[in-house]
Amino acid sequence: MTRVRVSRGEGVGRITLARPEKKNALDRQMAEEIVHGLESLAADPGIRVVLIEAEGEDFCAGADLDALEALLDASREAQLEDARALGRIFTVIRQLSIPVVAAVRGRALAGGAGLASACDVVLAHPTASFAYPEVRIGFVPAMVMTMLRRIVPERQAFDLAITGRTVTATEAEKLGLVSRVIAAEQFETGVDDVCRTIAKSPPEAVRRTKKLFYELEGRPFESGIAHGAQANADARMTDEFRDGVRRFLQRKRGAS
Repeated sequence: MTRVRVSRGEGVGRITLARPEKKNALDRQMAEEIVHGLESLAADPGIRVVLIEAEGEDFCAGADLDALEALLDASREAQLEDARALGRIFTVIRQLSIPVVAAVRGRALAGGAGLASACDVVLAHPTASFAYPEVRIGFVPAMVMTMLRRIVPERQAFDLAITGRTVTATEAEKLGLVSRVIAAEQFETGVDDVCRTIAKSPPEAVRRTKKLFYELEGRPFESGIAHGAQANADARMTDEFRDGVRRFLQRKRGAS
């Protein structure tokens, strides 16, 4: 049974979580389908941005507890293999050369919050809410903590992880979990506008921007500036840059 739908159009690749009867909870099959969808879209030269969205009222309720129950008596190696299948989604999103956007309606819980926060841009409907409630059932927000600690200040991140409390879309935006909240009546068009804006930008510039953004993580200030200078010089050598500068100057001169 397919748990994910993949579609393409106007430079945008869409991955739709299609398990609404389970609140789009993640099991191993669904994790593998998401990874396959990401990789197939990344291999398509016509795709400039990936959008992850969901059917139903909730974005993703996290790990499928029924699937976890089936593994309760499994070996540690089997548990690790299953966990790595979920973790691969997060690493593939980061490794993709093109940006990945999450459109979140309803609840994004545990691994679902991790799935959203692993994306490069997170657009939230006013109904969206986020929580890391794993500790409440004797679990640990393990892999998702890698994203949480990078995005949210330490004190607030620990609060979310240790209490499992739910935050609204507005609070999530203030914490940095969400890029922006889009009004309900404008949500679909707003998400489309963001994706189309990215898709219409010169693709090599977009790829270089994402690559540099994450390469700067953890670098000392001077090293970051030096690395940025290298990226700046490399970008100047591209046809995209040359054409962009010439077009801009022609428009400016034509307007004066």
